[in-house]
Amino acid sequence: MAFSTDASNQLFQLAVRFVNQTNRHLFLTGKAGTGKTTFLKYIRDNTFKKLAVVAPTGVAAINAGGVTLHSFFQLPHGSFLPVQQSGWNSSSQSFNTPHTLLKNLRLNNDKKLLLQELELLIIDEVSMLRADILDEIDCILRHVRRKHQEPFGGVQLLYIGDLFQLPPVAKNEEWDVLRQQYRSPFFFDAHALQQNPPLYLELKKIYRQHEQEFITVLNNIRNNTTTAADLDLLHQHYLPGYECPDNENFITLTTHNAKADTINQHQLDKLSGTAFECKAEVTGDFNERAYPADMLLHLKVGAQIMFIKNDKGESRRFYNGKIATISKIAGDEVYIRFEGDEHDMLLEKETWRSIRYQYNQEEDKIEEEEVGSFKQYPVRLAWAITIHKSQGLTFEKAIIDAGASFAPGQVYVALSRLTALGGLVLYSRIQPSSINTDNRVIEFTRLEKEEDQLARELQQEQKNFLTRTLVQTFDWLKLAEGMQMHYEEYEHRQVPDKNSCVLWAKEVLEAVLKQQEMAEKFTRQLDQLLPNAPQDGYQFLHQRVSAGSTYFLQAMEEMESSIKNHTATIKVKPKAKKYVSTLQQLILLPQRKIQQLKQAVQITEGLMNGVTATDLLDLVEQKRTEVVKTIEEPEKKTAKPQKGDSNRISLQLFREGRNILEIATLRELAPSTIESHLVSFIKTGEVDVKELVAESKITVIIQVIEELNLQTAATTPVKEKLGDEFTHSEIRAVLNYREWLQVSKAAD
Repeated sequence: MAFSTDASNQLFQLAVRFVNQTNRHLFLTGKAGTGKTTFLKYIRDNTFKKLAVVAPTGVAAINAGGVTLHSFFQLPHGSFLPVQQSGWNSSSQSFNTPHTLLKNLRLNNDKKLLLQELELLIIDEVSMLRADILDEIDCILRHVRRKHQEPFGGVQLLYIGDLFQLPPVAKNEEWDVLRQQYRSPFFFDAHALQQNPPLYLELKKIYRQHEQEFITVLNNIRNNTTTAADLDLLHQHYLPGYECPDNENFITLTTHNAKADTINQHQLDKLSGTAFECKAEVTGDFNERAYPADMLLHLKVGAQIMFIKNDKGESRRFYNGKIATISKIAGDEVYIRFEGDEHDMLLEKETWRSIRYQYNQEEDKIEEEEVGSFKQYPVRLAWAITIHKSQGLTFEKAIIDAGASFAPGQVYVALSRLTALGGLVLYSRIQPSSINTDNRVIEFTRLEKEEDQLARELQQEQKNFLTRTLVQTFDWLKLAEGMQMHYEEYEHRQVPDKNSCVLWAKEVLEAVLKQQEMAEKFTRQLDQLLPNAPQDGYQFLHQRVSAGSTYFLQAMEEMESSIKNHTATIKVKPKAKKYVSTLQQLILLPQRKIQQLKQAVQITEGLMNGVTATDLLDLVEQKRTEVVKTIEEPEKKTAKPQKGDSNRISLQLFREGRNILEIATLRELAPSTIESHLVSFIKTGEVDVKELVAESKITVIIQVIEELNLQTAATTPVKEKLGDEFTHSEIRAVLNYREWLQVSKAAD
């Protein structure tokens, strides 16, 4: 697995099962330092579901490795009213309704396809998400996915966050209107959740603090049960005006940006020497409001800094919030030293990616495409920081300077940053009135269930998921729509012998529509059989599913064979390259349905033989990840070559004089895949860029790359400037060519 985790953390493992082996919506929460971020990363790397990660703000989205909710769903500005409200002016630009939202929704076909294929939506930092925005997302998904009766159009949602931290923000004038529809601005009061609330699962194991006394105080603050003894314990660390020694790495937590900036600048100015200025390198599309670090970073020897990113790799030399001191600046190299350490460490720049999601039809998965990047040292001046910006950070020593201006949640956020009470200094006393967790949050937490009850619910939800998987096997909608769309596109398609192609497609479409009718009848039979299936040990269910699968397997194999024969007939004709590529995409529809049908029989056979739902779903996960490999190399008994080997095979055939279309047909891969294989060898000098891109185009692409000062391998900014006459593959080829030139010059 790509991301390791604590196998002894039973709640963590339980949550993984709920995400991967059920369709239940899940709210994953936990106190500060319990591993919520670790869980998100683990799911990203260890799920077969097609997913996207979103967050309410740009910075939160970049830190989560995802995109903002507004960009992913193309949400309009303003708040959302789930129903038309009497006495409210519908022409107001500040509010949207389902009618105005869908009327003005502008999604291109790629975005619609992405939303239709989405299986799992992860919303990070959900404490900042307002209820009305969640209802807006629900409205869009139901509409685009054409599943109006299912919350979020059938997409599973994983909410991650801590509601005891900073709450969502609603301006007074907005909330005056919204309060007539919503109990609170918190996400859990969205209308979409009232009939189907998420399962509440709280991670308990605390990795940040280890002192039980401190943990108890933090728990009491979260739950509005703080005692006089708790405050007395905290006020033992009340040291107004405390000045920390120069050799101790304290950081001050304040409530306002201006105060934090003033403290940092004052301390920097006190240091002798010239400030070293480092400007971030920004490429492509990267929202200025989402910059994860300072655009201009000023450092001096002796400056106190903190890391704003975890270290990569096995060594884990630093973590988000780790304090250090600038020990040396030599030329353009910066060195730091941790407190108590005798050795300097070279500070290296980090790159944050701005991405967008797209659906890859060929491989049936949602992919991330880098559209921009931000490169900077992963540090900031750290004599002071605001409580708001300290969320997610860990400090060993901190001065908390908040006065009487604590906002809801700030006391908990500030104190829970610390690993131990011994590292705490309070500049001001904490008044009982400033510890005011919202009672609506406390009420929501009562949905939490005991671990053994969660385990029982998991078993039931796993069975529901198996049932859903069986029923979806015989859902012909995606296949019928895909064939219908293919047939309708002949009106605008330029193909040789067009009339015979149209007749062929019409014949296949009619067969698929008849299969769809049969599949709908069979699905109704399944709906009747499933509730009573356990009574005879699933024998009759297995018999019916086996018979149904046999019938539909034959139909799918006939469709697959028909597409292959049609492709063989047409590919020898001139000007058929684009059409053949379309047919190679089309054949994926029956191939994937064949995999589903075979899996359905395995599921019912497993149920009949007493295999547990968990073991069966482990099999489903395994099979889902193998489907793409099976489709890419059909009916081949030899092992699938590794990525590098596969590229080499394409290169060898190219060197033998075959063109891209011939190689694609021979290898039963998409032409775009073969192009990507060959383009990769431009970097090594084994393929000349002029073999793949016209010389006139190379000149134009290089000119645009230089104009954009492009520093990454992102093709999108160049494509947007050049237009449709240039392909992503051609731009990628030229980018690889420039990289090869740079390496060649360096070698000389």
